[in-house]
Amino acid sequence: MSAGESREMSGWEAGDATRRAVLGDEHVDRATASATPFTADFQEFITRYAWGEIWNRPGLDRRTRSCITLAMLATLGQEHELAMHVRAALRVGLTEEEIKEVLLQTAIYAGVPAANRAFAVARAALEFDRNEEDGDDRTG
Repeated sequence: MSAGESREMSGWEAGDATRRAVLGDEHVDRATASATPFTADFQEFITRYAWGEIWNRPGLDRRTRSCITLAMLATLGQEHELAMHVRAALRVGLTEEEIKEVLLQTAIYAGVPAANRAFAVARAALEFDRNEEDGDDRTG
């Protein structure tokens, strides 16, 4: 194995560890288990580069990266990813109050319609998370 290959492997391993810490083992296991020959390269790509290279850079902590991610996903109307990252934000230590503040900030700079929809998605994700804590049988 060349030096470049070992570095790539450690980048993937670091990405996998970060992805699991932020999104949870269940989510990552579901995503990787459902990978097909068509989507496997994409799973490798996001693990190595999004989670390994970007989320592990030293310039921002995970809480800050999570705030930025929430704001961008709300702005872009990426509802499925937003719901997942609302739950991830709680996992990295954001409070519901901080998530609310991120979405209010988003309303000013990205527009009220985007933030309005983001609040609805976030509310549903937070309620789902609370119901799971209360022993609800639903799975995400």
